[in-house]
Amino acid sequence: MIMVYLLAVLILLAVIGVPLAVAIGGSCISYVALNAPNLTAMLPQRIWSGSFSYVLVAMPLFIFMGELMNESGLTEQLIDFCMYLVRPIRGGLGEVNIIASMIFGGISGSSVADTSALGSVLIPEMEKRGYSPEFSAGITVASSTMGMVIPPSIPMIMFSMITGASVGALFMAGAIPGLLVGVLQCIVCYVISKKRGYHPVLDKLNVHAMISTLVGSFPAVIMPVIMVLAISFGICTASEAGAVAVFYSLILGLFLYRKLTLKGVIRALRKTFVSSSSITVIIGFSTIFTWLMTMQQVPQTVAAIFLSWNLPKWAMLLILDALILFLGTFIDVSPAILMLTPILLPIMRAIGVNDWQFGAIFIIGLAIGLVTPPVGMCLNVCNKINKMSVIDIAKGALPFIACNIAVLLATTFIPALSNWLPTLMNYQP
Repeated sequence: MIMVYLLAVLILLAVIGVPLAVAIGGSCISYVALNAPNLTAMLPQRIWSGSFSYVLVAMPLFIFMGELMNESGLTEQLIDFCMYLVRPIRGGLGEVNIIASMIFGGISGSSVADTSALGSVLIPEMEKRGYSPEFSAGITVASSTMGMVIPPSIPMIMFSMITGASVGALFMAGAIPGLLVGVLQCIVCYVISKKRGYHPVLDKLNVHAMISTLVGSFPAVIMPVIMVLAISFGICTASEAGAVAVFYSLILGLFLYRKLTLKGVIRALRKTFVSSSSITVIIGFSTIFTWLMTMQQVPQTVAAIFLSWNLPKWAMLLILDALILFLGTFIDVSPAILMLTPILLPIMRAIGVNDWQFGAIFIIGLAIGLVTPPVGMCLNVCNKINKMSVIDIAKGALPFIACNIAVLLATTFIPALSNWLPTLMNYQP
């Protein structure tokens, strides 16, 4: 009953335009005021304890790092770098879009940041070179979903905070599925581009320009690899790696690329403050949500209902996949992780799915929600860039989202995709 009340009030407040954090808090506070007023005094403490986490220190640092790299002109560097990578297969800007999203996602850890940074450059350029507006926008939003799957991933950090699973292990759990999404999307892009005549005529290769571009881009491209490996091998924590990455980004922007200015740093700080503070407020209020459900034993009740159906494991996994995809279309990533993980985690553990695999499944599924109406944060960001309707952008993204769904199913039914790398690095489930 409590879950029905909380969700009903939350949806009502969200529909009338109340900000999400306030809607979550309002539903919880109203329930406490009506049903347990003696607990009201505990709410501020619960909000503070929920948002005060050492693991969460990494989140604003990763966001700040991505903003600094964007201010440093990294986007153009990445695009030039990727143009040479796809040249051997006569790839065009479509393939460049996907590969650049892989790399930029590994830098920012955010799909929305990926769409904003790459879309503002690549979408107009793709349209100028003959790509249809639907294709240009669709491939941009669909490829950006890798940003929250490929490490480092901000949603994985939040998942770690709730479950207690190692951040490094979760990063490794998302690495293979994230790369697999990119490979499948590149194949689909190549087939569509060949069919529609999007592939460019090859100009004579300028070896000197190629070497100069690859060498100039390498320090930025290698950064996320070094950072993730340092976390995964236990050299430093995620928060420490984030601090080092921010310092590294400042060095690159100020002294190597020389495009980062004091105004750019201030802009990056402002964007980081807005993004991370809004997420932190959501986390604080979501803590009350999960606390109330735990008090009423909602996770245990839901798990008991699911398990009482006596369905085979594959059927349970399909139902959970469908549930994640459905809820992801209405609930943004951060609140979905915070509110649904405590409910779904006991079910997953009961049917033999460890936290690594569940984290990979959950994040991949929620990433698809970023490009499906009506919420679709990446769709809305893209809409601001090219002024196309959200529905048209979503239609253009469909062939590529099919790749995400295929990887979601593969990760669900082939545990090795998410478990192999963490096990190889001696993490314990």
